[in-house]
Amino acid sequence: MDFTPLGLAGARLLTLPRFLDHRGSFVKAFNEGAFLEQGITFETKESYFSYSNKEVIRGMHFQLPPYQHAKVVFCPKGAILDVILDLRKGSATYGHFEAHILSEENHQAYYIPEGFAHGFKALEDDSLTYYLVSSVHEPKSDTGIRFDSFGMDWACAAPVVSDRDKSFVAFADFDSPF
Repeated sequence: MDFTPLGLAGARLLTLPRFLDHRGSFVKAFNEGAFLEQGITFETKESYFSYSNKEVIRGMHFQLPPYQHAKVVFCPKGAILDVILDLRKGSATYGHFEAHILSEENHQAYYIPEGFAHGFKALEDDSLTYYLVSSVHEPKSDTGIRFDSFGMDWACAAPVVSDRDKSFVAFADFDSPF
């Protein structure tokens, strides 16, 4: 497992080990020892996935304290443009974001620390996005930032976005508790 530091403190782009043979492929999505070697303590409390069609944008999601969580996100089928936004007020990169393609082909993943918003745009129909999270979903704490309010160019003329995601507050109006 390869960990590449990103420009946002604590966040990493992971290249997951993939093994190929005549049957297909095998990808290891998580290894606690590898994370600990990088100084990252990550305990999975919940896991879930979504399927999205091309041009669907989901995000920018997070949970408020005390239910905040870190995430490992990857795309085992299809491809997504995955975006993380630093919401930590004390961080030198507060309000900055990074975007990377996560796909079945490149077998990459994000490690996203607490205090980040996360979202993505599906680049192919039927793209699968898989999440490992360090806390259990708490509906009262589940919220987000509007996907189009922090400077990200989604390169999408007609995005498919849920009403819930459209209702989120703009980044400029968000008072971060992180």
